[in-house]
Amino acid sequence: MRDDRAELVAAFGFPPDRFQLEAFDSIDAGEHVIVAAPTGSGKTVVAEYAIAVARRAGRRSFYTTPVKALSNQKYRDLVALHGDDAVGLLTGDNAINPDAPIVVMTTEVLRNMVYAGRSLDDLDVVILDEVHFLQDAYRGPVWEEVIIHSPMHVQLVCLSATVTNVRELADWITTVRGPTTAVTETRRPVALENRYFVADRTNSRLHLMPMFVGGAVNRDAVRLDESGLRRGDRNASSRHRRGGDPDRGSKGSGTRRLATPGRVETVERLDDEGLLPAIFFIFSRAQCDEAARSCIDAGLCLTDQAEQLAIRAIVDERLGELDPADLEVLGYDRFVEQLEAGIAAHHAGMVPAMKETVEACFVAGFVKVVFATETLAVGINMPARSVVIEKLTKFTGEHHERLTPGQYTQLTGRAGRRGLDEIGDAIVLWSPWVRFDEVAQLASSSSFHLRSAFRPTYNMAANLIRTHSHEEAHRLLNLSFAQYQADRDVVKIEARLARKRESLATHRGDAVSEYGDIDEYRRLLKREADERREGRAASAGQMRGALAKLRPGDIIRLVRGDHKGPVAVVAIAHRKAGVRLTLVTKGAELLTADGDDFDRLPVAVGNIRLPKHFGPQRRDYRREVAKRMRTAKIESDRTSASGGASSGRQRRRRSDELDVTRDPQLRARLDAAGRADRLEFEIAELAQRIDGKHRSLGREFENVLQVLGEYGYADVGEWQLSEAGEMLANIFHESDLLVSETIRSGLLDGLGPADLAALTACIVYEHRSAEFPPAPWFSSRDVRERWQRLAALSEDLRAREQSLSLSVHRAPDPTFAAIAHAWVAGEGFAEIVGEEELTGGDFVRTMKQLIDVLRQVAIVAPEHATRQAAERAAREAFRGVVADSAVGA
Repeated sequence: MRDDRAELVAAFGFPPDRFQLEAFDSIDAGEHVIVAAPTGSGKTVVAEYAIAVARRAGRRSFYTTPVKALSNQKYRDLVALHGDDAVGLLTGDNAINPDAPIVVMTTEVLRNMVYAGRSLDDLDVVILDEVHFLQDAYRGPVWEEVIIHSPMHVQLVCLSATVTNVRELADWITTVRGPTTAVTETRRPVALENRYFVADRTNSRLHLMPMFVGGAVNRDAVRLDESGLRRGDRNASSRHRRGGDPDRGSKGSGTRRLATPGRVETVERLDDEGLLPAIFFIFSRAQCDEAARSCIDAGLCLTDQAEQLAIRAIVDERLGELDPADLEVLGYDRFVEQLEAGIAAHHAGMVPAMKETVEACFVAGFVKVVFATETLAVGINMPARSVVIEKLTKFTGEHHERLTPGQYTQLTGRAGRRGLDEIGDAIVLWSPWVRFDEVAQLASSSSFHLRSAFRPTYNMAANLIRTHSHEEAHRLLNLSFAQYQADRDVVKIEARLARKRESLATHRGDAVSEYGDIDEYRRLLKREADERREGRAASAGQMRGALAKLRPGDIIRLVRGDHKGPVAVVAIAHRKAGVRLTLVTKGAELLTADGDDFDRLPVAVGNIRLPKHFGPQRRDYRREVAKRMRTAKIESDRTSASGGASSGRQRRRRSDELDVTRDPQLRARLDAAGRADRLEFEIAELAQRIDGKHRSLGREFENVLQVLGEYGYADVGEWQLSEAGEMLANIFHESDLLVSETIRSGLLDGLGPADLAALTACIVYEHRSAEFPPAPWFSSRDVRERWQRLAALSEDLRAREQSLSLSVHRAPDPTFAAIAHAWVAGEGFAEIVGEEELTGGDFVRTMKQLIDVLRQVAIVAPEHATRQAAERAAREAFRGVVADSAVGA
């Protein structure tokens, strides 16, 4: 122990906990240390001690975080402790006092420093905050690169959420860097009470119940949950319709009408129980906004006049510099109205300045409930009295999945404010899809097993060629946590494989029907569903074009709901979301329709002269239109014509014509067949994992090198980078090789700043909405042709990656190109966001990612004019709400 520890610890103003002292001992002994502890337990105290030790020695410390927002917060925290002169900040947006003795940065910045060969002789310690991010598919490898490649004299202090395999991680770092201590703390700083909230609509009661009583699952909650009608409980619902006694539900008859408590009534109950302030997790941005709006509409107000004045002062301080037109398009008035009522939303669709305003008001105790997506749980310091989780499933963009124990622990880690609350409450709302016993099992599980996501990238390979021999490069890859774990996993996976194969045989047997071929029935069902989907998915551009060709008076065919037949177009409106038709049927009914209402492209099959004095809302007008339709000549449409043309061909068999549909157990057999298919997929995946672990990372690395050789970035035999390879070594992006190929092929040369930004945005942006993106726009035929060449470059590279079983890079997307062009050309934020289906937060985040790539292009592009154009594009893009979001203090 250091002689001056008492003096260093006295600066904290409180006695350190057991785990903190244990970590101090490791730091004093010169060892690396991993601290795994619950949220809010004081892990950062260990970091502050390590920084203080380094300062006493006159040496530097780096504090790294996974995201810029957390870097900004840590920068402010450390400035408050050590002063402006002692602390710097390095992110993609900011470079503040970079030579300070303490520098906060994103982990990627440190990785780039290491690869660039920056002198770090005076660096004493690196704090890797949120080190459990090394399991993140994209960012994860960065942590391992830093751990492996940082100078060996640097001490690592790793801060992590509570993970079950922290000792495995410590053993790995010991192997790579030397003695490493794992320090764990499982006790929360504030005890957690898990509760279950149920609405019983049978008797209009709300039940807020503990999940556990005396350490065991609450039997009352089990009985209540089992008494409720659930999806698919047909027998229970029929009993209820026949007038069965709802109170019998407590005996398990399934006749209570249980429901998810409403958001307003949940907030009111929390207020009554003294459980505010609360964070209410909803895994949808739109629903977070809707929840805050519904509370205001219901007249909820959780603040007094003094708090409202204090909120207004914070709003003015944080948002006062933004353009009034920008604030208007961001819904400023509604935002402030909600804040002053003590209610707010918080999600990635909001601009950073608004999110930070919510955070400041919540931390100050003025905002009492925040409806937030799970991004709030990452790093941001916002403890609450209670946490509410509306659903235990979330949509990943591709499918719905249950929360893992680790995710549940991270979300509920916000419950309970140290020094203010004796207990923090985690409240899960009843759901028809998840039984109470499953909820309780999740809440009681502490399993959070850290898995490496390490994989070799093109940039990593280029830097290894530049700085190490071929043998050393392979040795460094074999030092990865991924390889360390792979060697331990094969036996466990083989056992899982055997169990799944046994289960597969059972389900395949259950799927056999004596009435016919289940597989043929499923094939026909899939074909019919695909045909319907393809019909509906006639490209959005084609549909818009077909609708735009129509004129008032045209007669078209419409099949929707109860209506099937001709309708007359009486009005056409061109809206931002698309074309909307106003229609009248032969029965004089008024309908509206857009592209989503047509399975096929609509065409005019007749025409009438519309009555004078337009008035589709008037019954006499609609009757006259209907009368004219009945006497109009209506031709067969193209769909009918094509149907007639093919009538001579043999009609294909339909699924409902098969004998197997008579099987009374058809639904169960289909379910068994579906489970068997999923098991086959899982079995193939497990077998592939075993093969992958036997092959190890070495084979993947060799394939990456093969691509670099084929594309002219390296002479692998001579182990030497080409000029293009040197450029690639300085490009840091998830699509690093595509960025380099775009520069190399001259696609960015000869463009002005706005067009260069538009083309580069195609690599940066990813369209995640389920809605079709708008047709891409470019300023000229030349830029459009460049986009087509970029898409072709990507397609060729993706095909090669797939052939070598490498991770396939994300294809470029032109959706953001027009927005990037407009912004860099000087158009206002209000005009852009007001015209586009885009949130302010998405605009700012994508623009900052674009600026990051533009700044790299401005450094590595071979052509001087291209470097200048990229630099100017980045400078023009870094303004307004984008620049405001990057302020570090």
